[in-house]
Parts: sequence; structure tokens; C-alpha cells
Amino acid sequence: MIFNYQVMTKEGEAQSGTIDAPNVNLAIASLQRRGLVIVDISAEGTGSFLSKHIGGRVKTKDVVIMSRQIATLFEAKVSALAAFRMLAAESDNPILSRVLTEVTDDIKSGTPISQAMGKHPKVFSNFYVHMIEAGEESGKISDNFNYLADYLERTYELISKAKNALIYPIFIIVSFIAVMILMLTFVIPKLTAILQETGQEIPIYTRVVIGLSDLVRHYGIFLFILIAILFIFLHRYMTTVVGRESVSRFKLSVPYIGNLYRKIYLSRIADNLSTMLTSGISMVRALEITAEVVDNDVYKRILTESSISLKSGNLISGIMYKYPEIPNIMVQMMKVGEESGKLGFVLETLARFYRREVDNEIKTLVDLIEPAMIVLLGLMVGVLLTSVLLPIYNLAQGI
Repeated sequence: MIFNYQVMTKEGEAQSGTIDAPNVNLAIASLQRRGLVIVDISAEGTGSFLSKHIGGRVKTKDVVIMSRQIATLFEAKVSALAAFRMLAAESDNPILSRVLTEVTDDIKSGTPISQAMGKHPKVFSNFYVHMIEAGEESGKISDNFNYLADYLERTYELISKAKNALIYPIFIIVSFIAVMILMLTFVIPKLTAILQETGQEIPIYTRVVIGLSDLVRHYGIFLFILIAILFIFLHRYMTTVVGRESVSRFKLSVPYIGNLYRKIYLSRIADNLSTMLTSGISMVRALEITAEVVDNDVYKRILTESSISLKSGNLISGIMYKYPEIPNIMVQMMKVGEESGKLGFVLETLARFYRREVDNEIKTLVDLIEPAMIVLLGLMVGVLLTSVLLPIYNLAQGI
């Protein structure tokens, strides 16, 4: 296959030309081995490769598969350079392939694997990089890649279940809004015209529905713009430190939903700590890294403060005892783990426990939401129609 390329030399000179290679990954690798910086590359007769894929992303599933493959290759005594070069050439995801090619080039120049991966934070998280670094230091890097694959699979499964549980309620809510807008825009005005022609006195609840219909029909576009502006301001507020803290606390305070979120975060904390302790990372560093990936500012603050207190020689169970967001059962289990010297095992047990709890919470939530949403949708539609049809029915009875 022929590829057109545009590159820059080390001296800053622009060059362009063509290269024959089996696929784009090998073409990129060939150009980079010449010391050229690739500006653009595309197969002859197609659009730019970079323009097509620069906005893509690497899915968790792709990273899980890659981690398993690297662990297997390392166990088979394949060198790191050969392993990453092989995976870069065979990856179906063009973004991951490009990243692995760059990692391969860095490893070839003598850079440690963890540092080479650390240059791509959008693909390899801080947690991932530190796990690999611990594997390099302990000489168990293949084990750590397997630990990472197991961890990412558990995390992916947990997040997928939570997202899938929200699909049906979101669909019902969107359907409800669409039905309400259609009724207020098209159905209610026609029924209102009939009522106004009769000249009878219109009940207060019917006047409210008619007023709402007029508001949507005449000022709907302004309402939409207002909602969009509020959404933009809310989004900006959520990016601030105070905003993130407020949103994090709100997630934990919502009835029932807050309990689900709390168990998700506790499961993530226990799983992260267990995985890192097993791989040889110190508890202080494990707490610091977990604080960055827990995805909730309340628990991030707790973990950060705990890591600082731990440096003073305190026990982790004693530190977390003062935080009401950490359940007493979790603190007691961690204390048992510290006393028995099996804290990693205890944390793994806690992670499994909270994953089961999350599964049960999600199942119960879905079972409750489905009938509740259907009843709410039917009730609101019924109220709208009754508000307008009842006066018409009374009129017909009086004729």
C-alpha cells in the first residue's frame, strides 16, 4: 500500500513523499526510524489518517486486551521492545496503535516502560503507570500487567452496570418530555379552541394548562435558550474546586442514589488499594494515587488527608475512623488486616463485598424505576387531558 506523507527533519526542514508499507502503522514506524517527525500521513486516494483519528479515543476494553497480551508475551520471555512493536502492528484501534508505536520508540531509546507509558495520560492513567513502575522495581512486571487487566475488567464491568441501569430511566424521561411538548404544542391548543367557542367558564386547573400551553408555543425558543445558558453556567461551575466539591456531596446526599454512589466509590477505593499493595506499592503512595482516580472530591480529600496522616506513623484504620463517609465495618476490617498483616487480602474481600452490594443496589433501583416512570408518565398525560376534556364532557352533559 502506498502512503503519502509530510514530515519534518531534525533540522526543521519540511519534506513530503510516498512510502510503500503493508499498513499505516509500519509506514509510521519506518519514517520514525529515520528520525523524521510526522506531520501528516494518509493512504493514497484517502483522507488524512491523522485528521480521521486524532479525535478518537482508546476504550478500556482495548487497554485490558493489550495488558493481557503484554503479560503473556513477557511470560513467554519476549523482550519489551519486540512485544510492544508486535502489539502496535496488530492493534485494531488506530489511536492505541499510534501510542504503542511511540512507546516502542521510547523503549528503544532506553526509556523505562513506565515512563514511556506516562507520556500518554489519556490512554494510561496515573494508577496504571505507577503499577508498571512498581513491577519494574520488583521484577514482576508481567504479574502487574495481569493485575492491571483484572482490575480494569472489574472497573469496566462496574461502570457498565451503572450506566446500563440509567439507560431505561433516561429513555422514559426523554419520552415524557417529548410527549408533554407535543401535547402542549398541538393537542391542547385545539381542545382549548373548542372550550373558548362555548363561552362557558373555564375551571382554574384548565386555565393553568392552557397558560402552560401558550407559554411553550409562544416562548418555547426563549425557554430553550435560557435552559442552554443555565446548563453552560452549571457546567463551568462544576469545573471549579467549589463546584466539584458541591457536586460530589450532592451525589452522596441524594436518597437511595447516594447510597449506590457511596458503594461504588468504596468498591473503587478498596480495589485500587488492594491491587497496588499486592503489586508492592506502599500504602502512602497507594492512597495518593487512589485519591486521583476515585472520581469524587469528598473521597479524594479523605484519601489525601489519610496519606498525610499515615506519614506521621498512624494506622490507616485509626485515620479513617474519624470520617463518617467511611463505614465502620470497612474500618474494622482494615484494622483486622493491619493486625494480621493481611491488609491487601482484607481490602480485596471488601472490594468483592461492595461490588456485590452495587449489583444488588442497581438491580433494586431498576426494578423500582421502571414501574415508577411508567406510572408518572401516564399520570401527567392523564392530568393534561383531563384538565381539558372534563369541561368539554360537562358541556356535553348540559346539552
